[in-house]
Amino acid sequence: MAEKMKQFRPVPDGTQPPHFFEPYRSSILRSPRQPLIVVPQTLSELTGPVFGHNAIREFDNDLTRQHKGEPLGERIVVHGRLLDDDNRPIPNALVEIWQANAAGRYLHKSDQHAAPIDPNFSGAGRFLTDDSGYYRFTTIKPGAYPWRNHENAWRPAHIHFSLFGLGLLSRLVTQMYFPGDPLLPFDPIYNCIPDEQAKQRMISTFDWEATTPEFALGYRYDIVLRGPNGTPMENEP
Repeated sequence: MAEKMKQFRPVPDGTQPPHFFEPYRSSILRSPRQPLIVVPQTLSELTGPVFGHNAIREFDNDLTRQHKGEPLGERIVVHGRLLDDDNRPIPNALVEIWQANAAGRYLHKSDQHAAPIDPNFSGAGRFLTDDSGYYRFTTIKPGAYPWRNHENAWRPAHIHFSLFGLGLLSRLVTQMYFPGDPLLPFDPIYNCIPDEQAKQRMISTFDWEATTPEFALGYRYDIVLRGPNGTPMENEP
């Protein structure tokens, strides 16, 4: 028997990045030129299977304790809530992050940036949201890095977020930036979103309450999945 699926609110114009944005050079060849075909979701896509929820380990959300030694750099706490378009919490959602180290280098063979690799920092973490949609990571503030998109191009400090819902195909990806970063006005990836208020929703806020005395500064980053206050996502249709 057919079951009526939830109809999500439409995405407001200008609040999500376009597939083709000429200043972001690597998007020129890989972006679609024809209108996308939206395939209706069924119970198979909305309910399962899930990915990785049972594989959370003790220090997956503390990137400073995943190795024998301590990583170099400024320790930070990044926390917040995952919310739907009606401001309701999303529990039991898998939140994954990945990032560069304090010198601005990823632990990946494709990253040949002339910056040191930190043997005590892998740059990846995972957390399962609680009943209030809350997540929390302890990590190192990432450094800026060059990316050769244009002359003297540098990416602002950022953390990638991947959000898995109740099904394997329910995944959204976004980036979190830091307040006051002087590189934001020059970054095509950040500036590909036309709506200024939507861009601001990708910037975390300094959180004194989450700051740990003599250990780490705190930043809050709430993520709204859809609706007029939705966080811009890289893979929205």
